[in-house]
Amino acid sequence: MRHIPAAVRAVMLVFSTLLATQWALAQTAPGPLPTPSPTPSPEKKLLVNILRDQRAIWTSPAKLGVDDVQWVAPLGLATAALIATDRRTTNELIENGDNHTRLDVSKGISQIGAAYTTAGIAATFYLVGRFENNARARETGLLGVEALADAGIVATVLKAIAQRPRPQFDSGQGEFRDDGNSFPSGHATASWALATVVADEYHRHLWIVITAYGLASAVSVARYTGRDHFLSDSLIGSVLGYGIGNYVYKKHHDPRLDITDASSGRGANWAKLRPMIVPHYSRGGKIYGLTLAWDL
Repeated sequence: MRHIPAAVRAVMLVFSTLLATQWALAQTAPGPLPTPSPTPSPEKKLLVNILRDQRAIWTSPAKLGVDDVQWVAPLGLATAALIATDRRTTNELIENGDNHTRLDVSKGISQIGAAYTTAGIAATFYLVGRFENNARARETGLLGVEALADAGIVATVLKAIAQRPRPQFDSGQGEFRDDGNSFPSGHATASWALATVVADEYHRHLWIVITAYGLASAVSVARYTGRDHFLSDSLIGSVLGYGIGNYVYKKHHDPRLDITDASSGRGANWAKLRPMIVPHYSRGGKIYGLTLAWDL
């Protein structure tokens, strides 16, 4: 061994140590190491996500900061003003007798926000996404179902707390804690929750955003004109639905979908439809206005 170079002896020592270590591990190890469990699919996480959403929603008031005053204060004032005038605004609809055409149209529009309609829309997105291998449509359906479940739970709890009768009862007094289920509007909450998810998912497509929010707004107004709710019921329901839908999208949206869209150039054509707005002023003609320019 003394004729063997030191470098060779060092290599042999390391090699023999490795062999001994491998032999020892083979004797003590019970078997092959388990493979890491796969990440649960979004469908399997749906129930857990809803439970976590509820915790975040009900604890959110305690997390409001100074920056939130800019929207909390106007919302609070608007709600207080509407509640104070709810009886008057509702009675204005029936001063000359109920308009049956208005009631029928309002009832028809209200069906857009019904549970079977909103759930059907979300399910359609999901099924199309599954069968067409469209990841965004699939996520829209899942997040839509999640937002609708969250909206339904929140609206049901608040109705039980408020107990406000609907406008058709108690001469439209609209008193709280009087055995009712008017506040907030469940149809408005559900339609805005789903509309916000759809609009956030397809924000590159202006016509989808306008359609989603337009239908949700129509439902909110119809719940008032159909004398199913007071104006304040529709307002709070709309705000709750928008907030829930926005939270669900931001919390559970897969950002990889946006990277895929950007790399494939999706939405570029729709961006051309958005005009550049330039102020226009002519001192001589005393003309004030805006110039819209499209880069086509």
